[in-house]
Amino acid sequence: MMFRAAVEHAKKHPGLIPQFFFICLGMGGASLYLIRLARGPHVTWDKTNNPEPWNKLDPTYQYKSFSTFPPSLWPSPQTTKT
Repeated sequence: MMFRAAVEHAKKHPGLIPQFFFICLGMGGASLYLIRLARGPHVTWDKTNNPEPWNKLDPTYQYKSFSTFPPSLWPSPQTTKT
């Protein structure tokens, strides 16, 4: 029903066709990105067989992190408090 209305509007106003195309392209890309994120190694869907998946990661695994503290203000490793 909604698709039919969109087709009717596109027939009456051909300038809407690129807008429909880019909206569908954006929605499709966002959906594929969410699927990619949901299938990543950090996501657990089955907690009965693997209740603590973070314990199986390699000790050299580099975690992703985000800090709002600018790197220029980070303390240098040479300075130690005694």
